[in-house]
Amino acid sequence: MHVRIFLISLGLALLAAPLSAQLGLPQVELPQTGTVLDPVTGSVLDPVLDVSEDVTRKAARLADLRERRLDRLVRRNRDIVELDAAGAPARKGTLLLIDASAQDIATAQSLGFEANGIERIDGLELVVTRLALPEGLTLAGAQRKLQEVLPQAEISADNLHFRSGPAAALPLMAQPVARSIATPVGIIDGAPGDGIAVQAVRGFADGAPYPSNHGSAVTSLLRYAGVRTIRVADVYGTDKAGGNALAIARALGWLVESGSKVINISLVGPQNALLQRAVASAQAKGVVVVAAVGNDGPASPPSYPASYSKVLAVTAVDRHDRALIEAGRALHLDYAAPGADIFARNAKGGRMKLRGTSFATPLVAARLAATLDHGGGWRQRLDAEARDLGKKGPDGVYGRGLLCGACRPSR
Repeated sequence: MHVRIFLISLGLALLAAPLSAQLGLPQVELPQTGTVLDPVTGSVLDPVLDVSEDVTRKAARLADLRERRLDRLVRRNRDIVELDAAGAPARKGTLLLIDASAQDIATAQSLGFEANGIERIDGLELVVTRLALPEGLTLAGAQRKLQEVLPQAEISADNLHFRSGPAAALPLMAQPVARSIATPVGIIDGAPGDGIAVQAVRGFADGAPYPSNHGSAVTSLLRYAGVRTIRVADVYGTDKAGGNALAIARALGWLVESGSKVINISLVGPQNALLQRAVASAQAKGVVVVAAVGNDGPASPPSYPASYSKVLAVTAVDRHDRALIEAGRALHLDYAAPGADIFARNAKGGRMKLRGTSFATPLVAARLAATLDHGGGWRQRLDAEARDLGKKGPDGVYGRGLLCGACRPSR
């Protein structure tokens, strides 16, 4: 007998549906976000697939949808978005030099690059120089040219990062399971709605802070799981190129300075030199970053920031504790948590039914924060709490086991 499941498809949503339909909310008026990110982060449930279908074919299909989605993103937003030298979408016309010397900047200027600003990212001890490209050069071409002339310099495109999970509206929401986690947690996402209590919200994009369904869901899941002190950095706002690496780095710096000990990033993007340095700097200050592996399937490229060293990479399971078929991958995998048939608040305060690795991530972040309430040794405590799934011991599907299975927000 064939068991049928719903497969989340970001790509098919792009081809036929407006944002409200993509989010599964055709009758609910929602706050809007930047027009570049809307078609990328909104999703619908794809036509059902037979679970007996060959796994390789499913993975290939998800990979193809990802490529179509990114291609459509660039073609429809040529004034804002361009592919970098690695073929990943980034803010058009901008390169970033990290901790560049005066000589490096002078060399770039001699090649026709214009220094549009030099800033120190508070909390991370990073200095970033924004360069405008010489006329006539593509982003990829300019990046290759500058790297050839400055082989030792850290040069980065301002890559875009995307939220990793859709939601559909329902009335009400379950009550929190606990109110006892004292360790402060930061979130890098969109802003939560006014009805979700947090200690602080700060914007790092045009129009930010601006309420978003995704940010509201992630924030309310942390609150539901018992975290008392939450700060949210909105890296999207209404910015057409929101979720870029520079915005995320700035957000990390603010959250570190504000005292967050755990930082939840339910976003995915390509490897990026600036963001890698920013994450490492936060970790050096004792902060633990928890990130989603994304929803582009097991054949997708490794997702970042989940793949950066020592970041807790999180995947998701359904209500039967089966790995989500659309779960992406990282260079390592730490834990799984519920990521389907769970509920949280949207930007209007209503309840949403959720699916995606985005929503498993705050549940893991909450359990991590709870272990930090008791001092060091958090890895041992989490491992002791995690329930082994799949092959015995750590594996590439469920990581080191399932966390927060008992705190699944349900009806």
